[in-house]
Amino acid sequence: FVPRCGDPLLGSPSLTRSRHCRHLGACAAALARFGDSSGDSSGDLAVAAEQLRLARRELGRITGHVGAEDVLDVIFRDFCVGK
Repeated sequence: FVPRCGDPLLGSPSLTRSRHCRHLGACAAALARFGDSSGDSSGDLAVAAEQLRLARRELGRITGHVGAEDVLDVIFRDFCVGK
């Protein structure tokens, strides 16, 4: 991810946290999948929309935006609700 995130020794732009680089990479991958699915006229719009949602979610993890879905994920993962 160094080309995408930059080299902190060379100046900005850079994402110095590995977490940011990981989320940016996941966002770029989702956008690439969106591009692959939307280029075909027979592509499923629901699949393309899901890729955009995943990309937005990864950016939100960098900027600090937390949605209800994220809170529910943590609750069910960490607190074992329903087991």
